[in-house]
Amino acid sequence: MTTTAIIDSLAGTGASIKAMVDDWARFSEAPDKLTRVFLSAEHKACAEAVIAAMEQAGMTVRIDAIGNVVGRYEGATPDAKTLVTGSHIDTVRDAGAYDGNLGVALPIACVADLNARGKRLPFAVEIIAFGDEEGVRFPTTLSGSRAVAGTVDPAILTLRDSEGTSLAEALRHFGCDPDRIADEARKPEDILAFVELHIEQGPVLEAEGLPVGVVTAINGASRFALSLEGMAGHAGTVPMHLRKDALSGAAEMIGAVERLGQSEDGLVATVGRIAAGPGAVNVIPGRVDFTLDIRAPEDGQREAAMAALQTTLAEIAVRRHLKLTVERLYDEGAVACDPALMTEMDKAIERQGIRVHRLPSGAGHDAMALATLCPIAMFFLRCGGGISHNPLESITAEDTEIGARVFLDFLEHLDPAVLSR
Repeated sequence: MTTTAIIDSLAGTGASIKAMVDDWARFSEAPDKLTRVFLSAEHKACAEAVIAAMEQAGMTVRIDAIGNVVGRYEGATPDAKTLVTGSHIDTVRDAGAYDGNLGVALPIACVADLNARGKRLPFAVEIIAFGDEEGVRFPTTLSGSRAVAGTVDPAILTLRDSEGTSLAEALRHFGCDPDRIADEARKPEDILAFVELHIEQGPVLEAEGLPVGVVTAINGASRFALSLEGMAGHAGTVPMHLRKDALSGAAEMIGAVERLGQSEDGLVATVGRIAAGPGAVNVIPGRVDFTLDIRAPEDGQREAAMAALQTTLAEIAVRRHLKLTVERLYDEGAVACDPALMTEMDKAIERQGIRVHRLPSGAGHDAMALATLCPIAMFFLRCGGGISHNPLESITAEDTEIGARVFLDFLEHLDPAVLSR
């Protein structure tokens, strides 16, 4: 089928995809704030809507042992490998509608188009609506995608939510069998690749004037808790040159964090929380606690930047006679997207007459977990103002249709052999 014919067959699809996701937004804890957490009644209702959409698109569908919705569209031959796509349908609290959910609805529309034309590909297509990417209900994330990758830790079944319900109990209530989670692990020899569409959750594509972009890597991230101890004192009686002001020291350190983040392409550094004590208007702060989040598309870049920053922070603490404590809370390595898949996505975008732009993802995604199983790729769709995890999250029908054209074009032109060269 020609690219022009693909464009014609998808005319108006953007509006219908957007309407599908907007309809799913009604499955929420509260009618005025979108909140849909893993294994909740709202998750089950949304899963049933996804099942209906997949079945209408010509797919066979099931809910797996960890609560993912899995739709399958067979390939041209029974022994064909499987290209997996999809994203998550759980949300943060007071969320936007399109984070994750768009990456399920758009591929469904593309498979529906293939099915309407009686078209089978040289690989099967599975669309997975993962149930737990955000980690809002239980203290774990990516459990659905880790189960598919075969890396989920069975110990998570004992984790409990705020009401004391264990993950195993919640799965059984949902209709799943937690004892069969290990059976959901795919074999690497059966999987061609994982390709995830996602809203960008940032402002780069909007600034570039582009509807879509190709992801190069999912940034690695490190998080730290830092504390500074000085000496609280009277705000009127202690001369400036004799103070051990923890908040002034923290302010200088935060400036150093910002300068570090601005010093290299791809590197970002953020202080997201700060608390000063004792917290009186007329008392010099004697202690400050703050956080640091540092991310980069390459682990070496992130580690080098953190080492340099720790040296700078230590120098500030010594000069100001403050005690600095740094605790490392979290590490997640960077995940590179497959070069061959990126090239194929570039070509699909170019065939739609759009300039190709590559960019890293600063946020984590299910693709991170699937990278241990198979080659991965991601492409981003522009979102209004770069806003995400917010009710103001928005996309346009026009951009969504372009995204569908790109994704379907990618599927129809993808030669499985390019991934074995």
